[in-house]
Amino acid sequence: MPATLYAPPAPPVPPVPGRAPGSDFAPLARRVRESGLLDRRRGYYARAIGLNLAATAAVWAAVAWAGDGWWTVLLGVPLAVLAARTAYLGHDAGHRQIARSARANRVLGLVLGNLLLGMGHGWWSDKHNRHHANPNHVGKDPDVGEGVLAWTQEQAGRQRGVLRWVARHQAALFFPLLTLEGLNLKVGSLLFLRGRSRRDQVVEGGLLLAHAAGYLGLAFALLPPAQAVVLMVVQHALFGVHLGAVFAPNHKGMAMPAPGEKWDHLRRQVLTSRNVRGGAVVDWLMGGLNYQIEHHLFPGVPRCSLRRLRPLVREHCAAVGVPYAETGLVASYRLALGHMREVGEPLR
Repeated sequence: MPATLYAPPAPPVPPVPGRAPGSDFAPLARRVRESGLLDRRRGYYARAIGLNLAATAAVWAAVAWAGDGWWTVLLGVPLAVLAARTAYLGHDAGHRQIARSARANRVLGLVLGNLLLGMGHGWWSDKHNRHHANPNHVGKDPDVGEGVLAWTQEQAGRQRGVLRWVARHQAALFFPLLTLEGLNLKVGSLLFLRGRSRRDQVVEGGLLLAHAAGYLGLAFALLPPAQAVVLMVVQHALFGVHLGAVFAPNHKGMAMPAPGEKWDHLRRQVLTSRNVRGGAVVDWLMGGLNYQIEHHLFPGVPRCSLRRLRPLVREHCAAVGVPYAETGLVASYRLALGHMREVGEPLR
């Protein structure tokens, strides 16, 4: 099926004359509330968490059974896939999709993120919530901030030394660089705690240390040092690639608000986001985040309800004249990498 694209990045569609600012979103929000799609799906999440924990334990049992042969390190592949599932569940807890209370969702986030993944729930929540508030907005969205990669030609032009070379070739380097993202997530989580309260440092830092002790202890108890290290490298490298491959198609190459430009909620979320279609397999691999437009408009909707939310959002966007971008998985990578190549073009 050809990609359904609406020429992003495009200037924002102006509000419909005669309507108050932001009112284009209100009818959709009312319809979604009445549909019941905002209701918690605790049974779904109980099964998802239970199955993921059981599968993770089964893979570690397989590591113990397989012994110290070098083929055992290939079990880092399913460990990486299951770690991504844990990250998705932590993401959903951060958006309060799982439990009714903020406290219960925070506890789930700390267990899933800090304890099981070694990735700080507080760090992720702070960063991710700022992204949701102003997606693709340079200076406000940390996901398009200054860093190793450049997201605008202005950023690329400010890079110096090795980073300038990286910006020049960043489209080709993107997936190789993602092999370091698993480690980067853990380092970022630790650095974030430096400026936090004593309580956060004790609770989150203690859980991060517990993860490190348990993870390292398990790996080195089951395998000789060399195989244990390679297993952990394989898992972290593929975990980073897996998560990066999920997040890259969502916003890269979509509209980016100009400095000082203000869009209403509907346009701010829809024009900067891209959906990826592909059925149940893509839904599972991407943790439901392939419905990025719906997730950004209604971050509290449980992941398993996003597919049913999609037709409501598409219909509403068509009615108010807001472009809705959706494409296949391969085409989404082509668009994202094409944007990165275009950003680095002036440096070549």
